[in-house]
Amino acid sequence: MSVRVLVPLAEGCEELEAVTVIDLLRRAGAQVVVAGLESGTVRASRGVQLVPDTDLDRVAEESFDLIVLPGGLGGAERLESDARIVRMLQAQNESDGWIAAICAAPRVLAEAGVLQGRRATAFPTQLERHGIEPEDSAVVIDDNLITSRGPGTAMDFALRLIEVVYGDEKAAEVEGTLQRPLSHQRY
Repeated sequence: MSVRVLVPLAEGCEELEAVTVIDLLRRAGAQVVVAGLESGTVRASRGVQLVPDTDLDRVAEESFDLIVLPGGLGGAERLESDARIVRMLQAQNESDGWIAAICAAPRVLAEAGVLQGRRATAFPTQLERHGIEPEDSAVVIDDNLITSRGPGTAMDFALRLIEVVYGDEKAAEVEGTLQRPLSHQRY
């Protein structure tokens, strides 16, 4: 079963989070569409140039099984001020589709109104202005929402995404190819 995933990229996104999510989901067999808010390359938070597959306007009306927002403060600020992203998140939530965000990006979910009354985690201080107290966990799943804390949790986050859309067996298979230390505690 092929899962369609949208990963929107905005200037200032956290490259470690974006690339980890894209890479691991593709390893699992997902059809990952990387869409820049604008056409052309995206300069990430540490200066890495990322080349999206397309721009958001070309896929904004398409449906996805999962929408994943990488963090990075600059990227999250641009995502939360983009009406297309807010509209897509609201529609995805209304249809109970999977939505995921890491680091600063859960603030985008709060801005879109999809975190109301939900449990979540994020980079410290990113949810305060919305009156949401983030949980102290690497990854939090609440119904159709998956959130994670930051760059250090990116691999666990991506593996949990694989787990929820493909199952434990596929997540374990992908993790097995990564040669993570056996002593590593998952999520």
